[in-house]
Amino acid sequence: MKIASIVAGAALAVGLALPAFAEQVTARISLQLPLKSHLGQNLLLFKEEVEKTSNGEIKVEIYDSAQLYKDKEVPAAVGSGAIEMGVASLTRYVGDIPAVDVFYMPFLLNSEEKVRKATAPGSPVRGPIDEAIKGTGSTVLWWQAYGGAILLSNGSPIRAPADMKGKKVRVFGKTLGDFVTAVGGAPTLISGSEQYLAYQRGTVDIGMTGVSGVKSRKLWEVMDTITVTNHADIEFVVVANSDWWNGLSEAHRKVMMDAARKAEIDVRDRVSQIEADAYAAAKEHGMTIYHPTADEIELWKKASAPVYDSYLKKAGDLGKQLIDAARSF
Repeated sequence: MKIASIVAGAALAVGLALPAFAEQVTARISLQLPLKSHLGQNLLLFKEEVEKTSNGEIKVEIYDSAQLYKDKEVPAAVGSGAIEMGVASLTRYVGDIPAVDVFYMPFLLNSEEKVRKATAPGSPVRGPIDEAIKGTGSTVLWWQAYGGAILLSNGSPIRAPADMKGKKVRVFGKTLGDFVTAVGGAPTLISGSEQYLAYQRGTVDIGMTGVSGVKSRKLWEVMDTITVTNHADIEFVVVANSDWWNGLSEAHRKVMMDAARKAEIDVRDRVSQIEADAYAAAKEHGMTIYHPTADEIELWKKASAPVYDSYLKKAGDLGKQLIDAARSF
């Protein structure tokens, strides 16, 4: 006891922090993307920060490339406690919370400034979504920016809605499927980890993803053209099982929340450069990058107007609240 007192006194005298944690905590995180993707690298930043700050008392294990769960399985896996944490596309909560697809309203949040305002912690768009997700048994720790949605094709760009008519299109959410239907295409829901094979096998004619996914998944091997529509904003959320999270000590939660905030700021600040690098890589690998004209974008907007009506019917009062908030930015 005397020795412990002397050590404690010496530590305080030189300003050293004493270990604050008594038991080992393991946080397993499921990720559908490769670890080399920017979302994977963002999880590594979180892991390093947590393990360093907790003096190794909190261990973070990342299971990338859908080793444990596909994207669509993550909300249920985390909500049930089958795994402590997971990364899911925000749209994977649309079954329980239809309003989350406000980010997929065609051309609504189509600038970095608007997206930053909508995704800021506690914003009138994000705040109600984070609160609603608690009802699924999960707690949102941070959001991961993924960038704007683009279209992929072979042979020629998708300049206007007429180019979608009768084509099978990969989508990753019901509302994006409504968008495809509205402009004349046939939506096919395909997980991110399965899209490479879908393009390779011709399961779909047109792809839809974020441009960073083109780079991390080497989609230039199976598609040769990108059409930069930016018709939707793609967001991922890192969630923790609420019972597990609430069972942690206050000190553990603080370490993890501080690291989560650092990770969120980092990925949000870097997403523009990440997208620029991905476009550059796509060009280097022979892809054609097509930017629709202002007149073509107007055609897209006009054709996709019915998506808003459908969304408001499904999302109810919360959906209207979020649409109104998004339009105020």
